[in-house]
Amino acid sequence: MMIRSLAIALALGLAAPAVAQDSVVRVRLNSDIRSTDPGVNRDGNTDAVMMHLVEGLVQFKEDTSVGPMLAASIEVSDEGKTYTFKLRDGVRFTNGQPLTSADVKFAWDRYLRQDTNWRCRSEFTGGVVRIDAIDTPSADTVVFRLDRPSALFLTSMARADCGAAGIWHRDSLNADGTWRAPVATGPFTIGEWRRGEFLDLVKNPTYSALPGPRDGHVGNKTALVDRVRWQIIPDAAAAKAALLAGSIDLNPDAAASDIAEYRARRELRLLATPTMGVVGLLLQSADPLLADVRVRRALALSLDMPELVKALTDGTSVYNPSPIPVGSSYYTAVQRQGYTRNLVEARRLLQEAGYRGQSLKLLTNRRFQSMYDMAVLVQAMAADAGLKIDFEVMEWATQLDRYSRGEHTMMAFAFSARLDPALSFEMFAGPRATQPRKVWSDPAVDTAIREAMATSDRPRRQAIFDDLHKRMIEAVPMIPLYNDTDITVYRERVQGFAGWAIGQPRLWGVSLR
Repeated sequence: MMIRSLAIALALGLAAPAVAQDSVVRVRLNSDIRSTDPGVNRDGNTDAVMMHLVEGLVQFKEDTSVGPMLAASIEVSDEGKTYTFKLRDGVRFTNGQPLTSADVKFAWDRYLRQDTNWRCRSEFTGGVVRIDAIDTPSADTVVFRLDRPSALFLTSMARADCGAAGIWHRDSLNADGTWRAPVATGPFTIGEWRRGEFLDLVKNPTYSALPGPRDGHVGNKTALVDRVRWQIIPDAAAAKAALLAGSIDLNPDAAASDIAEYRARRELRLLATPTMGVVGLLLQSADPLLADVRVRRALALSLDMPELVKALTDGTSVYNPSPIPVGSSYYTAVQRQGYTRNLVEARRLLQEAGYRGQSLKLLTNRRFQSMYDMAVLVQAMAADAGLKIDFEVMEWATQLDRYSRGEHTMMAFAFSARLDPALSFEMFAGPRATQPRKVWSDPAVDTAIREAMATSDRPRRQAIFDDLHKRMIEAVPMIPLYNDTDITVYRERVQGFAGWAIGQPRLWGVSLR
């Protein structure tokens, strides 16, 4: 197996996996990644791993602002419709080839092709903006020409769920143009991957790091260990046992209910980090029952939101009725206006809607215990208002596919961090005909989101977001519940690990004592 892995690595131009005496930090993943194609066939775990392998022209800084990564500088002209990126000197792919503007254009041309199925294609083909042309006037210069100004062009580029629009060499593709493996510029490269067991990332010895300290997904990203082994451990109890036994070094998805026990162990360190991810219930208004807003509103009024959130997070998070995270500068008193439990009003709405006890199906999974618990508690609370809910437990990958196709009545769901309120609303609002995953299809809402994406005027943006929040509370397409708190537990020999608001583990800058 090792000989075969070595041959594959050399054939792909990747660093060969170390065979002995290497330093390895072992990290738990609650499920395997879906692919190594940035922003394509992805989920949160995939995004987190890919950020160690690929880099974009820009990425998020620690304070969630956008900073240059592969770009050395960015010039904006033509009233915000032309972006000129100068590339950094000395950056090389893992096959030894230097980064050029032709590589940037090659990767972006593939991202924008419909058959690539890139997660964020719609944002750059008319959603956030439309890219009219990508020019390469010199080997170190790339020019993006847009159809209109956009306040979110760079933000959308940097999104982890877009794979940060990571730039890779054409050797990443097979001869027929299909994806092979990332030959990219990140601090690590792909090593051995045994699906369902583990994925090894190997230190990139030729990595060109930025100076200074670590800074979000930019800054200094030097790998300080030879390998990162992502150990696939779906069961939370098994992950806990592995950590206590020393079989893994770090669990970035520890259960809140185990905090007290972890704190009592001298060999462990615990880090609780508030994130900007959004957890809640998605309601499919195209469903025959949920098409009636009175039924959706009755469901919202049947839930005791503060108690629900307290139970789901063991008190580490608070009720947030808005898709805008509590940590956002756009979060005001308006965003705190949500639903208060009112069983009398919920029953009245159900009676007025002609509800006769039909069952609503709620999809959930056991990969994320909080989502399963959410289904149990929502079912019980809704029953107090006379609303019947049955839930179906499925594999996370299956649930994610159902979400993408819009094939559900309700589901317990979590969105990764969106670092601008316009994107927070866009993650669930939009034309269902072209984007089936969207649950809020309202032309007026789409127009407001587009305006928020285009304007940089802060008071105007705040007014738009306040109005969208009020519309959402009335329409009930989604019931936001809370912003998650990431609880990471690691063994004391792990040095340099730090959490941040995006909520993805970063293993560069991490060493072992």
